[in-house]
Amino acid sequence: MLNSCQDNFYTTFGAYPAMENYHERQSDESLWVHCKVNELTVEPLDKTSVLYANPSAFAAGTTPEAIEDTADHLGLALKVNGSCYPVRDTAYKSLLDRAKINGTALPKLGRKELADVLNACLQLYSSDALLLIRDEKVSAVHSGDAVDYSILPINELLKTVQNKLNARFPGNEFETGYSDHSLTSASWTLPDQKNDLLGAYTKLLDAQGKSVLASKLVPGVRFMTSDTGIASAKVSAILTGVQHPIHIGSCIAVEHRHQKNISDFDTALDQLFAQFGDSVEKLQKLLEIELEYPVNAMTRICKKLSLPKKAALEAIAMFEMSYGGGTATAHDVFMAIQEIPFILKTSNTPMNKMLIIEENIARILSLKWSDYDLAKAVSY
Repeated sequence: MLNSCQDNFYTTFGAYPAMENYHERQSDESLWVHCKVNELTVEPLDKTSVLYANPSAFAAGTTPEAIEDTADHLGLALKVNGSCYPVRDTAYKSLLDRAKINGTALPKLGRKELADVLNACLQLYSSDALLLIRDEKVSAVHSGDAVDYSILPINELLKTVQNKLNARFPGNEFETGYSDHSLTSASWTLPDQKNDLLGAYTKLLDAQGKSVLASKLVPGVRFMTSDTGIASAKVSAILTGVQHPIHIGSCIAVEHRHQKNISDFDTALDQLFAQFGDSVEKLQKLLEIELEYPVNAMTRICKKLSLPKKAALEAIAMFEMSYGGGTATAHDVFMAIQEIPFILKTSNTPMNKMLIIEENIARILSLKWSDYDLAKAVSY
């Protein structure tokens, strides 16, 4: 079993109270530390470094396991306010941002050389930094200016979603939750609102002989956020009941910037709920769009969205076997593309990549289909 100090740690939740308690505890144990950028000192922490053999040099509570894991991953430590902490791989990009450097050559440097480069650059800036120290490591090195980075506590965001759902959608059911060091997500289903939200859509499905699909679909909501800078706090409409959740419509997002707070997120949730019906209506309209070259359209769309090639080609082949040279609706193609995240999931694709791909697929609802329904074949 993975320890929470390890960079590849993740956990899942089958019930909301367990997820809420986990993030309450995580919030209590996390440290947000303000300092000046030029007060930070980077040290090498690979297996040849002096620090690796000296656990007593680290902040109280740092375990040998956290040191060992860092040596196996990023291989850096950070001194701040007189204390030394291992650096998690999630902090690498934000640390480079504070030093105002980037480049593909940097990861190829030895850890001592990389530490020297970072220190030389960090010393040039007296701006503020905001460090997140969590599970024994520095997990992020954000800008200390609230305009550039605003803390939106995950535990408070979760409570806001649950409270809003309880008020707006009585009978909502927590489906699943996920957390790792870079990302947290959770989803709820809205079984009592199926007729209100999906009634007209499922009737059209029934009329087109898709009664099995119509009976399975249940409206839902997915929440996602990150404390390490890879995602805003956002919610999106989804459909559940099939082999993998289907994102419909665009996300409603509150960036961790410009002094945003929980009340801003609460207001944003109202936007999502107001737009849920519009998202379903876009999906419904796909049933009315006939495609002469559906396989070509699917291939062009997958290429346009830069969906993972191997999984996309597998899904396209499956669709081609089903429809051959016949016509199909845009809805048929949209549903066929939903095979891609399912294929990726069975290949153990990391959850953070999965969520981004699913959001990308939702963009299909706003595409102009005539641009993709062309006789000329396209290679991926």
